[in-house]
Amino acid sequence: MNKIHLLLAALLGAASPLFAQRDTLTLRDVVVTGTRYRSDMRHLPLDVSIVDRHQLTASYQPSLLPTLSQQVPGLFVTTRGVLGYGLSTGSAGTIKVRGIGGSADLLVLIDGLPQYAGLYGHPLADTYQTMMTERVEVVSGPASAIYGSNAMGGVVNIVTRQTATDGTHTDIHLQGGSYGTFIGTASNSMRRGRFSSTAAVNYERTDGHRPNSAFSQKSGFLKLGYDLSRYWQLQGNVNIAYQESSNPGPVSSPLIDNDMMITRGMATLSLTNDYGSMSGAVRIFYNWGHHHINDGHTAERPAQTAFYMHNDRMGGISAYESLTLFPTTRLTVGFDYQRFGGHAWQKSMADGSHTDIANRTVNEVAGYANIRQELTSWLTADAALRLDHHSVTGNEWIPQGGLTARLPHDMELRALVSKGFRNPTLRELYMYRPANADLIPEHLWNYELSLRQRLMNSRLSYGLNLFYINATDLITTQMIEGRPKNINTGSTENSGFELLASFMTSEHLQLNANYSFLHTSRTLTAAPQHKLFMGANWQRGRFDIHTGLQWIEGLHTDVSSASTENFWLWDATVSLRLNRAVKLFVHGENLLAQHYEVNAGFVMPRATVMAGASVEL
Repeated sequence: MNKIHLLLAALLGAASPLFAQRDTLTLRDVVVTGTRYRSDMRHLPLDVSIVDRHQLTASYQPSLLPTLSQQVPGLFVTTRGVLGYGLSTGSAGTIKVRGIGGSADLLVLIDGLPQYAGLYGHPLADTYQTMMTERVEVVSGPASAIYGSNAMGGVVNIVTRQTATDGTHTDIHLQGGSYGTFIGTASNSMRRGRFSSTAAVNYERTDGHRPNSAFSQKSGFLKLGYDLSRYWQLQGNVNIAYQESSNPGPVSSPLIDNDMMITRGMATLSLTNDYGSMSGAVRIFYNWGHHHINDGHTAERPAQTAFYMHNDRMGGISAYESLTLFPTTRLTVGFDYQRFGGHAWQKSMADGSHTDIANRTVNEVAGYANIRQELTSWLTADAALRLDHHSVTGNEWIPQGGLTARLPHDMELRALVSKGFRNPTLRELYMYRPANADLIPEHLWNYELSLRQRLMNSRLSYGLNLFYINATDLITTQMIEGRPKNINTGSTENSGFELLASFMTSEHLQLNANYSFLHTSRTLTAAPQHKLFMGANWQRGRFDIHTGLQWIEGLHTDVSSASTENFWLWDATVSLRLNRAVKLFVHGENLLAQHYEVNAGFVMPRATVMAGASVEL
C-alpha cells in the first residue's frame, strides 16, 4: 500500500502533468463507440479512450496494440517477440481491460463491425494495423448492451482512415534494424468530388531474437467511398493479410517445426445517412480465414504426422437508426445478425488424407434500443436494453444504465451500471476432448464512477476512474471423472482505479501519463496489479522526440505460479525532417535492456533499435 500512496501523491499532488493523455478530456470530443452514432463525450456515462492517428504513428509501429497498451489505462496486451503475435499454442496478442479479456471476452471492431475467428472466437491481433487506422476508440468495461457477445470486457473499435478534402496524399515508410527486422508501408489517400479512396500495403519481417522465431506478413487495405448526396454515403473496404511464422516454444522446452501459414481477410459494404437530428447505417460484412499449422515437436517428442487445417468464416448484417425525438431526447434502435463457424481437420503429411475435427455453424440475432434523456441542462440519463438470441444457448437480456453530470469549472462526473456476457465459442462447445455442448454464457456486472476536469483552457486535464466487476459462469476446464471438460465454474471479482491526465506545457512540449491499480480475487494472467506510463512529446523546428517509460508490477504469466514479473520499459523515437517531404527517424525499445516475460516461457528481447525514412508526397 505504501507504493500506492506514493504513486497517488506523485500523480495527483500539485496537479502534476504526468498523467495519461486521453482525447476524451478535450472539449467537444465526439465518439461513435458506445452509441453507434456521433456523440459528444460529455453526455456519455461510458469510459471511452481515444487514441488518434498522430499518437498511433509517432513510434512508427506497424501494429496498433503496443500504442494502445501504453496510452489506455487498465488495458494490457501480451507479446512474445520483435514482431508478430501469432496464433495457436504459444501465441500472444491477448488483450485485457481491467483484467477481463483473453480468448473471447473482449471485442475488437473495425468501423463498428466484429472481427474475430469464427471457430475460436478470439481477436486476430496481427491484422490490427496502423496503416489502415484513423483512430481507435476503447470502451473500458462491458458494452454488451450495444455490441452483444464478446464485449463483456470492453470494446476496441478501429476507425479506418477517411479523406475529407479534395486532393491526393501519399506516405511511404521504410525501416530496418535489430534481428534482421524490416518494415515497409505505403499508403495513398485521395478525394475527387464525391469519390474518395484509401489504399495501403505493408510488408514486415524479422528473424526473431530466438531460434525458430521468424515472422513475416504481407497485408493490404482498400477503402472506397462515394457520396450519393449530402446526407447519404456508400462505402466499402477490403483488408487481407498473409503471414508465415514460427513458434519457438517456451525456453524450458523449445519447439521444433511449429510453423504456421495464416490467411485472414475481411470485406464490408456500408450505406450510411446523417441528417444531424437523425443518422444511421446498414452494414454487411464477411470475415474469413485459412490456417495451415504444423504443431511441431520437442527434442524428446516425435515429429507430427499431420497438419492442423481450418477454414473459418463470419458474416452478417448490422443496421441501426438514431433520431432526436425531442430537443432533449435521443433514441437509437438497432438490429444485428451474425452467422459464424468453420471447418477444422487434420491433413496427413504422408498421403494428404483428411480427418475431420469439427464442421459447425451457429447463428446469433439481436435487437437493442438506447435512449438518452437530458434531465436538466447539466444532467443526462442514459439507458440501453438488448435481447440477444443464440441458436445454441438461447435468449439473453442485457441492460445498461448511467448518469452524466456536467458540473461547473469544466468538470464531469459519470456513474454507470452495466451487464456483460459472452456466448461459448464453437471450440468450447464442440472441439477436442474438453468440449461441452451444454455450456451457458459467461456473465459479468460492472459498476463504475469516473471524474474528468479540464483546466487552463483545456491545456491541463485529468481524470479518475473507480470500478468494481463481478464475473460469474466463466468457462474453465476441469477434470471430471478423469477427463477434462469445459464447465461454467469460474468467477472473479476485479476492482481498482485508474488515474490519467495530460498537460500541454507549451506549443513545443506535451507531457502525459496514466496509472492503473487492479485487485483480483483470483490469479489472472495478463492482468498486472500496477501499470504506469509516463510520456512526453517534444517538437521544435525540424526535430521531433517521442518517448515513454512504462512500469509493470505484479504480472502473472502462469496461474499455477505465485511468482510475478516486474519491469520498466523505456521507448524513444527521434526524427529529423530534412525537407517538406523527407523525414529520418530512429526508434528504440526496451532501452534499459530489461530481462522480462509477458507470455510464460517467452523471454522478450533486450534493447532493439530501428532506423528508417518517411516520405510524404
